[in-house]
Amino acid sequence: MEKAKKVAVRFLVKLLIVVLVLGVIIGGAMGYYLSKNYDADIEAIGKLNYGKHTVKEEGKTMVFIPDGDIKAGFIFYQGGKVDHVSYSPLMSALAEKGVLCIVPSMPFDMAVFNTDAAAGLREDYPQVEKWYIGGHSLGGAMAASYLAETTEEYDGLILLGAYTTADLSAKNLDVLTVYGTEDRVMNKKNYIAGWDLLPKEAEEYVIRGGNHAYFGSYGEQKGDGTAKITNKQQIDLTASAIAEFVR
Repeated sequence: MEKAKKVAVRFLVKLLIVVLVLGVIIGGAMGYYLSKNYDADIEAIGKLNYGKHTVKEEGKTMVFIPDGDIKAGFIFYQGGKVDHVSYSPLMSALAEKGVLCIVPSMPFDMAVFNTDAAAGLREDYPQVEKWYIGGHSLGGAMAASYLAETTEEYDGLILLGAYTTADLSAKNLDVLTVYGTEDRVMNKKNYIAGWDLLPKEAEEYVIRGGNHAYFGSYGEQKGDGTAKITNKQQIDLTASAIAEFVR
């Protein structure tokens, strides 16, 4: 009996050691994964000048305010593991076209950790009558998920290289999806399947020669296709499509 107890204790000790080791390995792997993010290409951003508008930083949230009339507001969720500053050129291009843009910074640059980051952001700009929410890649999917629970607060959804996993098909929403023909990161099968979850009037804009990474300015993305247009061209085409959509 005493021998059996000793054997059981040794087994439990070994099991505990294994669990602790696995915990350290998994924790380390997760830490490494979350730390390997795509940083904003500050040099490239500096070369993309989009004229006159106001940029404010409220904590880690960036706000791009048109100098003239505001036609709509747009809350934007960054792509997975992409520095939110990377989207400054696109947001600036939109501000030049009368769209007020708000880009909250997500924990670990992952919108999945703060899906409701948009909550309360609209209240600071009561002069804006129409509001849209959306994002790039994983950020777009998380924005759609948030929108499914807050539909009455928004006029529509804008997805860049992204698709919804939330059912919005019965919602009274305007929806625009934008992607590049050279995008090799977005799962095209899931994108096509996602159309059944969108309102029937959803619109699609395809950027010929565009890829996944060029909605932002953070360099090349692993697994992506090679763009056949410049980063600026893709940003300009995207901004024009969005501005026309929210008019």
